[in-house]
Amino acid sequence: MTISDLNRRFLTGVTILLVTLLSVSTHAQIKPQATQQPDIEKPIPRLVNFKVLEEYKDGKGNMIRVIQYDKGNMRVTETIIKPIIPVYNLHKPIKGDTLIKDSVYLMVSKSRYRVDVYYKSRMIRSYAAVFGPRPLENKCMEGDRCTPEGWYKIKMKNPASQYNKFMLLDYPNDSTIKRFTALKQKGAVPATAKMGGNVGIHGIWKGGDDMIELGVGWTDGCVALKNADVDELYSFVGVGTRVCIKR
Repeated sequence: MTISDLNRRFLTGVTILLVTLLSVSTHAQIKPQATQQPDIEKPIPRLVNFKVLEEYKDGKGNMIRVIQYDKGNMRVTETIIKPIIPVYNLHKPIKGDTLIKDSVYLMVSKSRYRVDVYYKSRMIRSYAAVFGPRPLENKCMEGDRCTPEGWYKIKMKNPASQYNKFMLLDYPNDSTIKRFTALKQKGAVPATAKMGGNVGIHGIWKGGDDMIELGVGWTDGCVALKNADVDELYSFVGVGTRVCIKR
């Protein structure tokens, strides 16, 4: 074998090695892109044949309503105590794409049945909202149908939810995990309990806006708005928008 042949083999081997290293390096730098998954909140039976049996003010600032509706195969009679909230004149047209998303935050009041939108510390909208069947209770575990309290961020936006639009919250976060662990240690929840998830803000089925106005708690712990309101809110917020949920 001549020196020329040796040089040729050496150069061929070096070329193969470089190509292999380049291929490995390229694949190592390619990371799968995160995809936005739709909300997977399980479908909840719609409330049909709805009627208000009785309605009156209790003299303490609340409206009392006795309602009746069909949920699946069940006929349900329920009494709702809902505070009478003054109407805010906050309907000045706002284009969502003109807002600085980092300057928007939401205050969700379960006792007032409201979602208030703040922009640069000024309230720009106040929407009627409903929650689960026990709105004043803090969420303890999966399946209790309660809305968690505390500070959260919008984790994902889904424009094609089963309930119009959906804004997923980052529940559970560090503070709720800490609380859940403490509840387990005290025996306040079963040892096999899970925290749950898929808590967010969304709309309602078509024609269901009256459920929001009357305060019917139909969700599994999410925050539900009228469809026109959730459409507008969706344009105001972004991924990372802060949300405070309080009693």
